[in-house]
Amino acid sequence: MAEERPVPVYPTALGASSRESITLLGHDLARDIMGEVGFGELAFWLATQRRPTPGETRVFEAVLAALADHGFTPTAMVTRLTYLSAPDSVQGALAAGLLGGGSRFLGVTEDCGRFLHEILTGLGGALPEDESGWDAVALETVRARRAEGRFVPGLGHHVHKDGDPRTPRLLALAEEEHLLGPHLTLFTAIGRVHPRVLGRTLPLNGAGVCGAALADLGLPLELLRGFALLARTAGLIGQLAEELRHPVANEMFLSVDLNNRSVPPDPYTPEPPHA
Repeated sequence: MAEERPVPVYPTALGASSRESITLLGHDLARDIMGEVGFGELAFWLATQRRPTPGETRVFEAVLAALADHGFTPTAMVTRLTYLSAPDSVQGALAAGLLGGGSRFLGVTEDCGRFLHEILTGLGGALPEDESGWDAVALETVRARRAEGRFVPGLGHHVHKDGDPRTPRLLALAEEEHLLGPHLTLFTAIGRVHPRVLGRTLPLNGAGVCGAALADLGLPLELLRGFALLARTAGLIGQLAEELRHPVANEMFLSVDLNNRSVPPDPYTPEPPHA
């Protein structure tokens, strides 16, 4: 007789179904969660497998609102143009927009959270006790990035050059809920001291402050971009809904198609190898 192999077991604390019920996070989905738990609270709960406090939910949902939609950004335009090309594929249009979330759009949220966490980890648990101590850490941080020829994630904005309106609001919410942790504190200190190094004042942008807030909430750093994409999904659905009512994607397409001009080929020339 063939040897009987043990049946594999795949443990999960998330969703599981039986003939009679669905369990999610150890609770009956229909009875305990549907109509009782908001989507933002549930998203936090799914990621951490602990139920957030009302204050944590408030700050988390403020982050989602801050990142949901910024108008005709590349992610929004590619969603509308993909829908124009394939109206039978809503999922393709949404996916196209989400795939554009990277280092220039949306990805700054994760970049900033990771950057701040790396600096804090380097302190070995010895966090500054007052504002001057935080300023000293921030000053050293900005100087080091300047010496490396690298930008500070979350610093600067192409539109809100005099200050991103989302930043003070999110900081105020975090303070109200007693969730102004070390990531937000360090980020704020960077905002105070960077002009001494850079010689100009740049705003702390909304994507960066969102990353700091998510890190202070204890959410996994590896998933911070995922939360930005979660927020942007709602915005892209809104873009598609507006496209259905007031289409502009065809005009975008024709604007390029009817105004391009033919030029001679410009062959690629590789750079010579460095010695």
